[in-house]
Amino acid sequence: MTSLDKPTEDAGQAPTDDARAVTEAALFEAFGGVRGMVETVVPGLLFVAIFTVNKNLHVSAIAALIVSLVLVVVRLAMKDTVKHAFSGVFGVAFGVVFAMFTGNAKDFYLPGMLYTLGLALAYIVTTLAGVPLIGLILGPVFKENLSWRTRNPGRKKAYAKASWAWGLILLAKCAILFPLYWWSDTTKLGWVLVALKIPPFLLAVWLTWVFLAKAPAPIDVFAEMEAAEQAEQERKAALAAEGGDVSGGRHRRDA
Repeated sequence: MTSLDKPTEDAGQAPTDDARAVTEAALFEAFGGVRGMVETVVPGLLFVAIFTVNKNLHVSAIAALIVSLVLVVVRLAMKDTVKHAFSGVFGVAFGVVFAMFTGNAKDFYLPGMLYTLGLALAYIVTTLAGVPLIGLILGPVFKENLSWRTRNPGRKKAYAKASWAWGLILLAKCAILFPLYWWSDTTKLGWVLVALKIPPFLLAVWLTWVFLAKAPAPIDVFAEMEAAEQAEQERKAALAAEGGDVSGGRHRRDA
């Protein structure tokens, strides 16, 4: 077993205040923070607000799509990351296409609901398979990649707990929304869906922070690779210098 396969001393140490701060920053980056939450809520809120007033599917859908595009343009103008805004555009676009195709305003919400259900199942299935999805998402953010799987068991356990939390919270959300989709009208479904956008998300993020804040610190595999590369360069330089000394000694003896 090589040194890279063994748990490091840092992996067994209790997390410090700096580690907790890094965890908070990583979660903020991965999930978009306050702005990301706003960008996910505004299009759906606009859709249901307009539909509540005029019951016009086309106007409501187009308005939601336009505001999603505006959010992307604002991100681009500010030279900010657009991944969260783009994901919102795609979600709204699928909803618009679906609702326009079926002529049922409730179908505007169906793609997002199906995505939520699929994501919930993905969290649960990957955790049961020993590769919790939240670890796959946050590993690159923490610069640990998949090192937590074999080298940092405490961190793997924390990722498993967090993935279970995400999966069960999203399943509970689906258990509320899908019956409303079948038995309620568009307006009620829309307002309930808007109300359930942020609270379950915040609960899942908070639980993730709790689990990771108590977990061992991540192993920075990028720093390890840089250190290994530097050590290899130093070794080659030492060998080259040694070869030069040997060659110089031979020349002196020949003289």
